[in-house]
Amino acid sequence: MPRYALKVEYQGEPFAGWQRQKDLPSVQGAIEAALSKLQPGSHTIAAAGRTDAGVHALGQVAHCDLEKDWDPFRLSEALNYHLKPLPVAILKAARVADDWHARFSAIERQYLFRILIRRAPATHDKGQVWQIGHPLDVAAMQEGADMLIGRHDFTTFRSSICQAASPVKTLDELRVEKVQGFSGPEVHFHVRARSFLHNQVRSFVGTLERVGAGAWTAQDVRDALAAADRAACGPVCPPQGLYLARVGYPDPVFD
Repeated sequence: MPRYALKVEYQGEPFAGWQRQKDLPSVQGAIEAALSKLQPGSHTIAAAGRTDAGVHALGQVAHCDLEKDWDPFRLSEALNYHLKPLPVAILKAARVADDWHARFSAIERQYLFRILIRRAPATHDKGQVWQIGHPLDVAAMQEGADMLIGRHDFTTFRSSICQAASPVKTLDELRVEKVQGFSGPEVHFHVRARSFLHNQVRSFVGTLERVGAGAWTAQDVRDALAAADRAACGPVCPPQGLYLARVGYPDPVFD
């Protein structure tokens, strides 16, 4: 059976997350339902990462096996037709090797988190950002972020229900920048690693927001990391500003 990689974009707001769940809408379930319109029967797809409820994707990657030898462009077009009107789009499809796996073949994952700094209620960006009404010191947040880069025991920034075998991970990038967004000033967090713990990025951002607001210092971030204690973590930020931006593989899949 030919295997196809799918590059997927979606808004997370209407879904209970990526993973298929009984009686709840999911991105995985939506794509599998679309596949069943192309090939009758049940389908099970695998993704590079299981995003939580409310989390978005700009470049999620999944794979599926089909009986028919599809032209990749026609496959993406057919899936997009059957995904309407859900906020899910197959940006690209590509034929891959039979042993290629969206999750286990990945060597890097990149996330983007958006904070909108604005007192007036968000309209166009509602559900797409974490909105706060006070200014943030980006330089201070970057100083705190620098404390987290490298290989560490990230127990402090790990959800209590995380199922990863080890809390030790290598964080390759945590870059904070201020940009002028469509609806007002935004702070963006660019986070890159081979893999992440459950709620790790949202724990980072919630903690660093406290640094930017002046309630924490960079040293407080260092101390929280060293504590290896979930109770030492700052607030966990809401999911709506988080995007799975890109998944990297040893060989380009869609280029």
